[in-house]
Amino acid sequence: MSTTAPQATQQASAAIDSYVIGIDYGTLSGRAVVVRVSDGVELGSATLDYPHGVMDTTLAATDAALAPDWALQVPQDYVDVLKSAVPAAVAAAGIDPALVIGIGTDFTACTMVPTLADGTPLNELPEYAAHPHAYVKLWKHHAAQPHADRINDLAFERDESWLPRYGGLISSEWEFAKGLQLLEEAPELYHRMDHWVEAADWIVWQLTGRYVRNACTAGYKGILQDGEYPSRDFLAALNPDFADFADTKVAHEIGQLGASAGTLSKQAAEWTGLPEGIAVAVGNVDAHVTAPAAQAVEPGQMVAIMGTSTCHVMNSDVLAEVPGMCGVVDGGIVSGLYGYEAGQSGVGDIFAWYVNTQVPARYFEAADAAEKSIHQYLTDLAAVDPVGAHGLIALDWHSGNRSVLVDHELSGLVVGATLTTRTEEIYRALLEATAFGARTIVETFNESGVPVTEFIVAGGLLKNAFLMQTYSDILRLPISTIASEQGPALGSAIHAAVAAGAYADVREAGQAMGKLNKNVYTPNEQSAAAYDILFEEYALLHDYFGRGANEVMHRLKALKRSVVAASGISTGSITEGGSITDGGSITEGGSITDSELAETAVSA
Repeated sequence: MSTTAPQATQQASAAIDSYVIGIDYGTLSGRAVVVRVSDGVELGSATLDYPHGVMDTTLAATDAALAPDWALQVPQDYVDVLKSAVPAAVAAAGIDPALVIGIGTDFTACTMVPTLADGTPLNELPEYAAHPHAYVKLWKHHAAQPHADRINDLAFERDESWLPRYGGLISSEWEFAKGLQLLEEAPELYHRMDHWVEAADWIVWQLTGRYVRNACTAGYKGILQDGEYPSRDFLAALNPDFADFADTKVAHEIGQLGASAGTLSKQAAEWTGLPEGIAVAVGNVDAHVTAPAAQAVEPGQMVAIMGTSTCHVMNSDVLAEVPGMCGVVDGGIVSGLYGYEAGQSGVGDIFAWYVNTQVPARYFEAADAAEKSIHQYLTDLAAVDPVGAHGLIALDWHSGNRSVLVDHELSGLVVGATLTTRTEEIYRALLEATAFGARTIVETFNESGVPVTEFIVAGGLLKNAFLMQTYSDILRLPISTIASEQGPALGSAIHAAVAAGAYADVREAGQAMGKLNKNVYTPNEQSAAAYDILFEEYALLHDYFGRGANEVMHRLKALKRSVVAASGISTGSITEGGSITDGGSITEGGSITDSELAETAVSA
């Protein structure tokens, strides 16, 4: 566990103030941050890496191999964050815990926990400890893609009114697809399960003893629109035993964002060292809580939380259908506006994959000699050449496509490689590909009547200045950056302050406690013009492989899945033993390290 200590000047000024705790649950770790209520100053933080990490090749309890596209976690790891990171952050801040007035949390989404009526996860039952379906299905569990396909096909055939609110497609990452997979692959566990709970709500349940479903994940990941879930008739058409899924497994009391879900229980007070009875904010998603932390809650301000993946969120005063968006929810970010979400399934993960599997040893040796991280070394080499000099175009689909195609069966691609192509040139093409993916999302919003007028970046990847300039050039937009290294945690703290009554609403709290650096990067016209030409090529490849002209990626995925299933082999993955941990921040220190997102981004 790592901690960050306060500065002496902060301690002196904070002595008469009150504080809140923000806890950000990322993909591989959870971090707690102590924040001063009056001005948002972050006084101390601590991080705990989840003891079990992400189980994507084997199940920790048995070492049994998992099928491709699985991603599981152990819920007890989330409780361990409360027991260790929270008291460590308070100690690092040097404050009296009695002055803490509230606690707020955020989570990668959609991350699902199957539980009994009292909240006990199924994996904690001895008879199910060896069963993969008893564990948390992390946001990047994509094994429910066939189930998502069936949901989408049926919804399209029936012209379901909720489908356009999700850009015409729902994701395999979401509640209903994963729930249908659970029913059809492990019916005994499905029927034993009382609640299919977002991890964001499960951790609040552990803090308060009350199960309150947050409006954010219910709307974006749980297909709750205009107060209704998909009908029993629709669900029964998927599977007769699925008819009551929404009514009996999903539906529950809805808590609004910034409201109090309850108060800290005696048990949770003992875990955290915080006062019993303080306010606990309704749960939330890491990306969505970041918007007020970046002072970006007005229409047109798109916030990109960039880490292992990228989640894009923005508010608008209009309701529109945006193809491939992850959802639009009334009040999904702040009350009074429609909150939109889109995303990219792989960003920092792609850079990490390339470094861990494709970069020759001599580059690592040269980076060490130059006292640079391998990412910074490759970036510096790549940045020397003018735009287009590498002759490459890449598709950023190594973890599938979230927006705007909503297809996790797609895969990565690099076009233009020759026998003279250098390692750093492919690295740069991958950086550019993620920016082209972001431009595709921005242009889709613009064309749909939801204009993007400002682009604001949070998450670990904002530390790579060349990457940020590349995004500005490709998007042809100024790039502003959040002035905090703990965006989601700060956002959760802002929601905690509102839940505790320190501010009237999230907007007011964000203005007082949020932090933003305006227009840090602006487009270079010469580079932007050259990138326009490359983007045209990206768009051609995007539509050719992504919109049905050539289904080779789907065929290869299906072939891989069948061969792996027949042979019983496990597939490789990037683990904590490599250079990636949660959040995907490229830092001068070397590796891709844990930042405030996941994603999430998250799931983001």
